[in-house]
Parts: sequence; C-alpha cells; structure tokens
Amino acid sequence: MISIVYDSPVGPLTLISNGAALEHLEFENPRYAYNPAPAGKDKILDETRRQLDKYFAGKLKDFDLPLAPQGTEFQKRVWQALLTIPYGATRSYGQQAAAIGQPKASRAVGLANGRNPISIIVPCHRVIGSNGGLTGYGGGMAQ
Repeated sequence: MISIVYDSPVGPLTLISNGAALEHLEFENPRYAYNPAPAGKDKILDETRRQLDKYFAGKLKDFDLPLAPQGTEFQKRVWQALLTIPYGATRSYGQQAAAIGQPKASRAVGLANGRNPISIIVPCHRVIGSNGGLTGYGGGMAQ
C-alpha cells in the first residue's frame, strides 16, 4: 500500500493504492479511522491525480480507475450502485436501496454511503434525502 496527499480545490485528500487499484480517497479530517499507508510513487496514484485534476477543472465527468474499496459485501453493493448515478444527477437513499434490491434498507444504505472509502470518485455526494435536501457529507457541509 502506498499513499499520497493530493492538494485539491476541496482541501487535502489522502489517496491510497494497493498497487493494482485505488482503495481509499479520504478528506483531511476523516470521519472513520483507516490505516494510513507509507507515502510513495505509484502508477494508480499518478492516474488518480491526473483524473482528479481534470474532474476539478470541469473536463472529466466519469472516472476510469481500478477501484478496490474495502468493506462488507452489503457496503460494496451500495458503493457499486453509487457508480451508476450519472454526473449531474441525484438519487434518494430509498432509490438507492431499491437499486440494490432492498427497498426497505434506505437507512442501511445511508450508513454504507457514509462509510464510502473512495469519496468523490465513488459519488456518494449524489445521494440526497427523500425531501431533496442534503443530509450530510464526509467532506463537510458548508453553511
């Protein structure tokens, strides 16, 4: 495992690669503990940084990176469903629960969403409350 800190327009992001895929993208003040990796150079991290640069410049809407988020099978299903939400679109937690075949699991989907280890790239920010409002975000909610 290798990590770098990427200075983004939303603050420093820690990126962690296992050498074959991106495992982690975390904001400066993580909500959940994770095991930091030693700093270093890595082709996955180089490509992630390149794509993030394009994304923040408004020139990239869909990431094309190998991902390996670590979590339970349920969490992985939720995170995989997040990847199907198009750029510029939103879904409710209920819609995401239905998308994974568990329409009554919107609270569990919300918890899994909150534990997304690859923020921004796995777009948990595209999921909103049933009233259309924001309910929280790991990167913070500006007032």
